[in-house]
Amino acid sequence: MSGLYLPVNAKGSAAIAICPRCKFKVQYDSLKKDPNNGNFYCPDCVDIFDPWRLPARVPEDITLQHPRPDEDLV
Repeated sequence: MSGLYLPVNAKGSAAIAICPRCKFKVQYDSLKKDPNNGNFYCPDCVDIFDPWRLPARVPEDITLQHPRPDEDLV
């Protein structure tokens, strides 16, 4: 009988939600935003941030700033 009901939070909120991934009932206040897609999931189902979603790196400018002209060695 203890698994049927969720305890009331210390904040006093008794709202519940169903996690879209695991389909478990969780406290509404405990839902966390997934960094990859922006949806809200329970803390166990939230993914870590995928670095492939970052924009491409900008290449560095490695040219010489004040090069000397080429001179013959002779």
